[in-house]
Amino acid sequence: MNFKLLIIILILIVYAYGLLTKYLRLKSCKNAIPANVSDIYDAETYERWRAYRREKIRLSFAESTVALIADIVLVAFNVYAAFAGLFPDKVVPQIFAVLLLSTLTSVVTIPFSYYDTMRIEEKYGFNRTKSKTFWADQIKEFVISLGILFLITWILSLLHRALHDWMVVAFAGVLIVFILLILFLYPVFSRLFNKFTPLEEGELRDKLSGLLASHGYSVRAIEVMDASRRTSKANAYFTGYGKMKTIVLFDTLLEKLNPDEICAVFAHELGHGLHKDTLKGQIMTSVQMLILSVLAWLTLRTTAIFADCGFEKINYGFAVILIMAVEFALIAPLYGILVNYLSRSHEYRADRQAVSEGYGPALISGLKKLTQADFGDVAPSPALVTLEFSHPPLSQRIDTIERELAKGHKQ
Repeated sequence: MNFKLLIIILILIVYAYGLLTKYLRLKSCKNAIPANVSDIYDAETYERWRAYRREKIRLSFAESTVALIADIVLVAFNVYAAFAGLFPDKVVPQIFAVLLLSTLTSVVTIPFSYYDTMRIEEKYGFNRTKSKTFWADQIKEFVISLGILFLITWILSLLHRALHDWMVVAFAGVLIVFILLILFLYPVFSRLFNKFTPLEEGELRDKLSGLLASHGYSVRAIEVMDASRRTSKANAYFTGYGKMKTIVLFDTLLEKLNPDEICAVFAHELGHGLHKDTLKGQIMTSVQMLILSVLAWLTLRTTAIFADCGFEKINYGFAVILIMAVEFALIAPLYGILVNYLSRSHEYRADRQAVSEGYGPALISGLKKLTQADFGDVAPSPALVTLEFSHPPLSQRIDTIERELAKGHKQ
């Protein structure tokens, strides 16, 4: 079997799937706004949203096409093997060489990211990122990505050389621990990119603390993140394990939502916590790590792959690139359909929690404001929802919330 040709075919299949999702996004641009969310965009604004979305999709198409050409050239002409030949013929330098080239190759997509941020987002009034901040972020992301990839690959090489076929379970365990460690350290990493300040004392702080305390949760801190340095879009999230939580609010969220609406958003997040949705998500992630480990086992057992791509022996860096960017990328859409289906069901249940806390109407108004602020898609095609959406469409969420509110009035 010609494994080089097979790899190129798989890269093309992954690209073709990306084209399908882009087509579905373009198709969604033609959909009419559902009646219960018709107040989010007026006719003129919706046309502006359509123009914005089409520009984003076209840019994404151009970016993925350039990335496709780069990937095919690197594989077809044995560039990875040739570049690795410039480094000492030892495991660690060979790993570093291939991963360095892969990370450097991603630089070809930076102009698209720059255009997206500094032109399209700027044109539609969302961008607040300065050029200095953009390039600083790119450098930080480059260093962090290369470091994480190298660490994972080095551990894979140690486990494979020590355990051979038995490395599957051990590597899966390492990946799971690694993911949990990243989640645990996320607050630290996020401070490399943003500044955090305590939320000032007042009505909002008291309401958020009281909401969590009523269910036995303690708040480690309530912080405001300077998201406005980069965007006008709004968001918020929980961090932390167990009952000790840190609440992070984008400063843009404080600008756009009133205290009740912010509390409604966190009553929704509280629903996720009460139903252990985060733990369930971590279980799904663990399954994903096991799949990656099996793919690693299969790849490392098939030494002809490396010979066909110009290597004289196994190169663990090249193996990781194949596993993550080609093999799992082929499986990910099918796995994603299941994960997204479960996620959407969890979102409906979390919305019901917000209703039970007395924040149903505030949740509806808050979600509408967030969708408007983020220029969200209010009329996605059902196929696109199935393939890509981790959250239900807003109109369907509002239908469910209103049904829950009607139940409460009847009781």
